[in-house]
Amino acid sequence: MIIGIDTGAPVVVRLDITVDAPIDRVWALHTDIAAWPTWQHEITAANIDEPLTAGATFHWSTFGLDIASTVRLIDPPHRILWGGPAHGITGIHQWTFETVGSGGTRVLTEESWDGDPIRADVPAMQAALHQSLTTWLTLLKNTSENKSV
Repeated sequence: MIIGIDTGAPVVVRLDITVDAPIDRVWALHTDIAAWPTWQHEITAANIDEPLTAGATFHWSTFGLDIASTVRLIDPPHRILWGGPAHGITGIHQWTFETVGSGGTRVLTEESWDGDPIRADVPAMQAALHQSLTTWLTLLKNTSENKSV
């Protein structure tokens, strides 16, 4: 059973951001998977055909890769962990949400990547994942705060 990211993977990125919006709003936006392409421009398609619970699988496309991710753990509105293989890469992605200050939300994203394509060029893959997660966090913040992106 997967309970977190693979901290021994060759690529691991951890980033966080503080959002000036209540945790329920940030969580609702982030877990409305079918709506991801409306605010996260790096995701071109996303769908889920079942309730968002542990064991549910959703499909999404980003950077030309079609990905099927399975939810491993979910604790609304505090934590969601998903992962799975895609094109020789095993990715595990965890998001943690906590209330901070007077109604803000701290969002922590952690992701690990392993597999032959990753091991072939770890520095480039580390940089790519860092950039992708930075963008995702920024867009989540701006959309949650209703700022133009």
